Amino acid sequence: METTLDKTTIQEFRASLRGALLRPGDDGYDAARRVWNGMIDRKPALIVPCAGVADVINAVNFARTHNLLVSVRGGGHNVTGNAVCEGGIMIDLSPMKGIRVDPVRRTARAQAGLTWREFDHETQAFGLATTGGQVSSTGIAGLTLGGGVGWLMRTCGLAVDNLLSVDIVTADGRLLTASATENEDLFWGVRGGGGNFGIVTSFEYRLHPIGPLVLGGMLLYPAAQAKELLHFYREFMAGTPNELMALVAFLTAPPAPFVPAHLQGTPMVAIAICYAGSIEEGQRVVEPLRRFGPPTLDLLSPMPYTVIQQLFDAANPFGLQVYVKSDHLADLGDEVIDTLVTHAATATSPLSVVILFPLEGVVSRVGEQETAFGHRNTAYDYVIYSMWTDPQESERHIQWTRDFWTAMQPFSTGVYVNELGNEGEDRVRAAYLPATYERLIALKNRYDPANLFRLNQNIKPTT
Repeated sequence: METTLDKTTIQEFRASLRGALLRPGDDGYDAARRVWNGMIDRKPALIVPCAGVADVINAVNFARTHNLLVSVRGGGHNVTGNAVCEGGIMIDLSPMKGIRVDPVRRTARAQAGLTWREFDHETQAFGLATTGGQVSSTGIAGLTLGGGVGWLMRTCGLAVDNLLSVDIVTADGRLLTASATENEDLFWGVRGGGGNFGIVTSFEYRLHPIGPLVLGGMLLYPAAQAKELLHFYREFMAGTPNELMALVAFLTAPPAPFVPAHLQGTPMVAIAICYAGSIEEGQRVVEPLRRFGPPTLDLLSPMPYTVIQQLFDAANPFGLQVYVKSDHLADLGDEVIDTLVTHAATATSPLSVVILFPLEGVVSRVGEQETAFGHRNTAYDYVIYSMWTDPQESERHIQWTRDFWTAMQPFSTGVYVNELGNEGEDRVRAAYLPATYERLIALKNRYDPANLFRLNQNIKPTT
């Protein structure tokens, strides 16, 4: 039901804010509603670029009082575009970029508007880092609340495994702190349950000594070697230390300066690497990958950790048309490899990328019920990023993605919630173990029984 707000009500709301209030036609309105996925073109009635926690509280109270559809924007990078609503109120956290690093305690308190590039800029000044997204323009908030996979997860755990506390505005307008000793049930839920229980305004993370230099980069092989390479990769990963993250990417070689002209535009298979240990030991660990083939292009070298965190940025600019399908895999069996290789070879866009990455390591050492993040014993995860520029071509690119994903279904063992599109309640359930999902419903009933925060991978309340 659409709510009509009179001029006086809007003026009073505007006066209650330290930040701005944007409406259609205002300067900055269109820029504020723009998100990563260019397929999204929604127009909120109101956008609140929050200057601080008080603005978040006032916006939540206003939305609840006037029965407005609520969306919450952090980095705006989720494929669903749920950061932007149609006709409701968009609570925009992106102006909230405060961060304080404590290099002695190795912690960071970071506001929810930060991206991982901004977060890493501050923590790397002290040679510290925590697990963050593999595209640096991703916001820390959404990625963390869904679990937070990244380059460092095998050695440092997920982002949620490094979360020490959060400040969160709940649906009734209260600001709560949740940690291992305060509002423990809420702390459990925000570590994997997404934005279902409130708006997190700041995160406190545990940091680890990482960098500033690490061994990283890519090894590129011809697409014709994909099947043989994946068989080798499967055996190679079984014996590697947790410090190594080595993911596989099926891609088209870009027209970039580091790619020789004769390779640009050709299908390739890349192994992208980050070694979170000594560079010398990393060189020894990855040597078998260099001997295999050998690679057509060796782009592996010591580099700043911040460069590794931005390795995929150029392939993920804001504004492309994006459609994503994903699932977990129990193993990398021969049939899985055959299916991946066969369908990746038929990609309909040179911008599309299929990524396969291992989990395990520290991720699997955390108990299944210690956080809401599900399927910790998953061996691998794959993501089909279908990306293109022309909206008129959407149908064929989306169909390729769906056909690929359908072919992979016999091997699926669940899904990572941050890689879900708007795929329905059953798919949200698939992101969690049954007992976890029931516990999340109980938490939703307690903190958001009216489902004010529903533009997300929604845990529906039963009250």
